[in-house]
Amino acid sequence: LTAMGESSMDPTISAADSAAQQDSLFSMMDVFLISLITGLFTYWFFFRKKKEEVPDLPKMQSVAAPVRDSSFIEKMKKTGRNIVVFYGSQTGTAEEFANRLSKDAHRYGLRGMAADPEEYDLSDLSRLSEIDKSLAVFCMATYGEGDPTDNAQDFYDWLQEADADLSGLRFAVFGLGNKTYEHFNAMGKYVDKRLEELGAQRIFELGLGDDDGNLEEDFITWREQFWPAVCEHFGVEATGEESSIRQYELVVHTDVNMNKVYTGEMGRLKSYENQKPPFDAKNPFLAQVTENRKLNEGGERHLMHLELDISNSKIRYESGDHVAVYPANDSSLVNQIGEILGTDLDTVMSLNNLDEESNKKHPFPCPTSYRTALTYYLDITNPPRTNVLYELAQYATDAGEQECLRKMASSAAEGKALYLSWVVEARRNILAILQDMPSLRPPIDHLCELLPRLQARYYSIASSSKVHPNSIHICAVTVEYETKTGRLNKGVATNWLKNKVPDQNGSSSLVPMYVRKSQFRLPFKPSTPVIMIGPGTGIAPFIGFIQERAWLKQQGKEVGETVLYYGCRREHEDYLYRDELARFQKEGVLTQLNVAFSRDQAEKVYVQHLLKKNKENVWKLLNEGMAHIYVCGDARNMARDVQNTFYEIVSEFGNMSQPQAVDYVKKLMTKGRYSLDVWS
Repeated sequence: LTAMGESSMDPTISAADSAAQQDSLFSMMDVFLISLITGLFTYWFFFRKKKEEVPDLPKMQSVAAPVRDSSFIEKMKKTGRNIVVFYGSQTGTAEEFANRLSKDAHRYGLRGMAADPEEYDLSDLSRLSEIDKSLAVFCMATYGEGDPTDNAQDFYDWLQEADADLSGLRFAVFGLGNKTYEHFNAMGKYVDKRLEELGAQRIFELGLGDDDGNLEEDFITWREQFWPAVCEHFGVEATGEESSIRQYELVVHTDVNMNKVYTGEMGRLKSYENQKPPFDAKNPFLAQVTENRKLNEGGERHLMHLELDISNSKIRYESGDHVAVYPANDSSLVNQIGEILGTDLDTVMSLNNLDEESNKKHPFPCPTSYRTALTYYLDITNPPRTNVLYELAQYATDAGEQECLRKMASSAAEGKALYLSWVVEARRNILAILQDMPSLRPPIDHLCELLPRLQARYYSIASSSKVHPNSIHICAVTVEYETKTGRLNKGVATNWLKNKVPDQNGSSSLVPMYVRKSQFRLPFKPSTPVIMIGPGTGIAPFIGFIQERAWLKQQGKEVGETVLYYGCRREHEDYLYRDELARFQKEGVLTQLNVAFSRDQAEKVYVQHLLKKNKENVWKLLNEGMAHIYVCGDARNMARDVQNTFYEIVSEFGNMSQPQAVDYVKKLMTKGRYSLDVWS
C-alpha cells in the first residue's frame, strides 16, 4: 500500500505509461477472475463428491452407534445370569455390597452380576421378566442432603420421569444412609417406593443401613433374611457351598515395559505425566501446593491451611464447592504389610477378572506393582468388613485364629458382638489383624483383591474464585488417635496433606485433585442477608463466602448483612483465620462476628448458645430480611443442635407451635434458604 501511495504522488508518469499500466491492470484482473472461478469450481466439485460418497461408506455409520454396552438384559442372557445387583455408590461401599450379593447367588444355584447403573439403559428393567427366576436388587447410597450418588443420577432422573410398566419385575432394595443427616436413606426409600408405583413386585422388605451405627451389621442382618425370602419365592434351596470363590486371577509380569505399568494414575495410563483437561474423578489434576501453614497457635491438634495452584488447568469453581483429593497411604504401613507377608512389593502384576464378560476387568488399574496398589489404590487403614475376614480365614494355620475369623464373619449374635469389639471399636486395620494373628499369612494377591479401593477425600473449598481464580484453598485438621490396643492411628489424607511442603519443582508437593459441584451457594442477590454457622473447620466455605461478599462490595454492589457464628475450643489456641476475620469486620464486610470459645470458661459455650443469645436479631434477619442460613461442620451434634435452636427461635418470635416451627424451617430448606454442608 505504501508503494501505490508513493507512485500515485509521482508527477513524472506519462500518459503512455498510464495506458500501459491500465492494460496491465486489466490483464491482472482477468487472471484474478479466472483463478477465482476455477478455484470455486474445484472446491464445489470435490465438496460435491464428498457429499455423494458418504452413503457409500457403511462402516462410518457404525462409528456413530452408542459406545456403551447399554443392554444389561442381553448381557445377562449371554452369560446365563438371572440376578442383577445395581449400585448407587459414592465411596465404594454400595458397590462392595453389590459385589457380595452377586457372589452370594451361586450358593442358591443362581448367577448374579453387579452393575453400575451409569453404564446401562435402565428402561430395560421392563424386559427382565424375559429371564427365568430373574431379580433386580438395588444397593443405593444416599449422598449429601438426600441426593442420589453421581453414578445413580441418570437412573434417578429416569425413575422420576418414567411411566414404564414394570409389572413383570421382581426387586429388593438395600439403602445406605446415615441417621445424623436430615434425609436419612432418602434414595433407598425413593427407589423402593417408585418401583412399586411402576408395578414392580417387592420380594423382600427395604433394608435401611445406618453408617452412624454399624452399617456392616445392618447389611448382614438384612442379607441373612433376604436370601431365604429369595429361595422361598423361586422355590430354590441353598447348595451348601460356602467355599471362597476368587473373582480375579493373578498374572505376574517378569518382562514388562515399565511405560505400560500404572504408578498411581486413576484412569488413563501416564495421565500424571501428560495432563489433559477436563479434570474429574477419573482424570484428576496434579495441583502444586503453594502454601501450607499451621493455623492454630497451640493445643495438641494440627489445623492447617493449604493452597493448591490450578493455573492452566481450566478448572472452574464456585464458593461452596468441594475439592476432592486422592491421598496416598503411609509408606511405613505399606512396607510392614510387605514384610509380614514376605513379599517383594516391587513385583509387577495384574489381577484379571475371571468373568471375561464383566465391564470391570481389574479391581484397580493394572498392570502395577504391589507397592503402588497398597499405596494409591487400596484402603489399608479402615477396619476390614466381615466378608474380607471370611475369605482370609482359610489362610490361618492356627485353628483358634481360623475359628475366630469365621465367627466374626458369621451372622450369629456372638460373632457380630466379637466383630464389633475386636475389629470396629478397637479400630484394627488389616496390618493390626495380621500382627495380632501370627498364623494368618494370606497370599498378597488375594488380599489385594479383597481390600476396598482407597477413596478420594472431600473438603469444603475455603476461597472464592472471584478473588482466587487460579487457586483453591483447603482448611483441615489432622486426624490422629490412640486405639484400644495402644496403636497410633493416623488419618490417611490429612497426614499426607500435612507433609505436602511447597516446593519449587518436586513431586513432593503435588496433589491429585478435582472439583465437585455443590448446592451450597450464596444468594443470587448480594443484598440478601446471610447467617453463617460454622465452628471448627466448618468455617472453611464461609471464608470463601466472605471473600466473595468483600469482592462484590468492591465492585460497587449493595451487599446485605453478613453474619458469622464461629466456635473453637480456646481463643488463644485454635481460633482459625482470626486476623482475616478481624480485617473483614474492620472493612465492614463482616457485619457481625460471634465467636464461642467452648473451653475458655467452666461452662461450655457453643454456637447454638450464641444464636439463642441473639435470638431477636436472628429472627429479624430471617423474617424481615429474608436471610439465608448456612450450616457447616459436624452433623452428629452441632447441626442438629443448631436446627433445634432455630425451631425454638421461630416458635417464640413467630408465635408458632413446635410442629409449625419445624414445618417453617423445613420450608426454608425446600426454598434453599437453609443450607447444610455437614459430615459425621
